[in-house]
Amino acid sequence: MEKKYAVIVAGGSGSRAGGDVPKQFQMLCGIPVVWWSIRAFHEEDPETEIRVVLHPGYFDLWDILAADLPEDLRKIKVELVCGGRNRLESVKNGITRIDPGKGAESLIAVHDAARPLVSKDLIKRGWEAARKTGAAIPVVAMTDSIRHLTHHGSEALDRSRYVRVQTPQVFYGDLLKEAYDRILLPEMTDDASVVEAGGKDIALYDGDEENMKITNPLDFKITELLLEGKL
Repeated sequence: MEKKYAVIVAGGSGSRAGGDVPKQFQMLCGIPVVWWSIRAFHEEDPETEIRVVLHPGYFDLWDILAADLPEDLRKIKVELVCGGRNRLESVKNGITRIDPGKGAESLIAVHDAARPLVSKDLIKRGWEAARKTGAAIPVVAMTDSIRHLTHHGSEALDRSRYVRVQTPQVFYGDLLKEAYDRILLPEMTDDASVVEAGGKDIALYDGDEENMKITNPLDFKITELLLEGKL
């Protein structure tokens, strides 16, 4: 029987977002940012095993915040994993103890905690796409004009040839674990680039414009407005 795992990466400092604590622990409509993603994965399928990767220095803060959660959220089973020196190492730690089986026996979705607006529909699309292809990532179209910086200035690019990449990025469990057992390089900026380095093609599935990543203080305001419209 297929087993599904959600690895939610919440180990960064999030300094650009401001605040007294990292952005993944700041409040959105009364709930810490990271718990919105946890709830989405749980509501999409309560059988999905959820792992949250944290910097070990924030385990105590996690316990303090978890104690004040609404009862329905406190009941969700979550396994905490110590993060690494960077995102790639954190993901590797998050998947280390997963027994993947072979092929589609297990699926692993890696999601950034800084995307609290992830929806159940988007999560479902990710599972379905990876189930068919082995490796799938959500993307949305470029809407801004873009330019390539050169030594002589810049040049316009055809935006129709580019897309913006989101999470959750979803893979066969054995494929992802084998990819992370190889050498990790700085230019590998996400899980798809790690898997792709081993020669695996990456399938694309429809992302969601609302699945924005919180990076700066304005993003908090926009995200909270969008969440309020869903409550």
